[in-house]
Amino acid sequence: MLENIYVGMSGLTAYSKGLQTISNNVANMNSPGFKATVPSFADLYFSPSFAPGTSDHSSSMRFGTGVEYGYASLNFHQGELRPSSGQLDLALQGDGFLAVVDDTGTHYIRTGQFTAGDDGFITDKVTHMKLAALGANGRPEAISLVGKTISAPEATTSVSFTDNLSSSATAFSIPNVEVYDAAGGKHTLTVAFKPDSATFPGRWAVTVTDENSTTVAEGPLQFLGGIPEPGMDSLDVHLAAAGTTPLNFKLDFSSGVTSFSSGSTSTLRVSKSDGHASGSLATLTVDDAGALTIGYSNGKNAKLGTVALARFTDEQALYQSGNGLFDASHTAPPAYVGSGTGGVGKLVSGQLESSNVDLSTEFGRMILIQRGFQASSQVISTANEMLVQLFQMRGNQG
Repeated sequence: MLENIYVGMSGLTAYSKGLQTISNNVANMNSPGFKATVPSFADLYFSPSFAPGTSDHSSSMRFGTGVEYGYASLNFHQGELRPSSGQLDLALQGDGFLAVVDDTGTHYIRTGQFTAGDDGFITDKVTHMKLAALGANGRPEAISLVGKTISAPEATTSVSFTDNLSSSATAFSIPNVEVYDAAGGKHTLTVAFKPDSATFPGRWAVTVTDENSTTVAEGPLQFLGGIPEPGMDSLDVHLAAAGTTPLNFKLDFSSGVTSFSSGSTSTLRVSKSDGHASGSLATLTVDDAGALTIGYSNGKNAKLGTVALARFTDEQALYQSGNGLFDASHTAPPAYVGSGTGGVGKLVSGQLESSNVDLSTEFGRMILIQRGFQASSQVISTANEMLVQLFQMRGNQG
């Protein structure tokens, strides 16, 4: 009779743990990246008793001894991706995990709100762990901004032009041509064109003046059949104003420039100019390929590396350890790949993955667990009543 009470108690213990699992799922319905746990139960059979007159297992009688809380599996179904305001709010559309590191090693997370920390590392606001990129050896390495917050200036070496300089125009000029010296200083030039057909048909006199209207370069530009003549299709410019770094660059008309009659309208313009001023860090974004990109205030960009994504052969061997982190200490090391490759999903920025808890499913399971708990309680009550009756019978016999 006592065995029946212990069987009922096993049910109370198991269903109590099952209710705890359901409660935890419901409580985390708004926790980003949370994966619901699916409770499970297992039957218990102990101490086989052989049938009377036998001693082999073929005729053994096994009595159930209750239930236990079994292996609880994680539901890795995709949670809804919701837009967020952070440039480095990251989430995965599909399988895989973001790799984050700290002094204890590598950890894994499905979604996170990352920001540039004071120490120069990209860190998660909640866990304070560092976002990792694929290193040269294919292993995850913490992404550092040290030495990369400033874009160094670069001197202009060439200014290229395109479109048409009307052969019937009497004059034309292109103002506000910006060039930069090696120190990042900006110089604004005006390039003026005047026909010089008296010297040679199709020839133009080119004059370059700086922001002070000082002439810094002069030279010819020759067209033959409306196309720049090789050897006379560029102009070297030397800037050496007081208090500035000397600058030498070329005005290049050799590609894409024509000179055909279009009345007094010319469309000649700057198509490309290298060189730039120094720039400070302005933006941090992740592109479609999963590469972390720095945007500088001077319009330049730099790559910091590809965000490391982890793929496990057995995701069910992972454990949730709080704050959206997953513990992989009990499974084989993962493969590290980039976004959208090697069986992992696509990394998206400006979004967070919400919890995948489904309330209707959880409430349905909760009702079943409640019924099991009530039934187990009733078993204990019934067994107790039978024991009372048994003791009363023994008392009456006495």
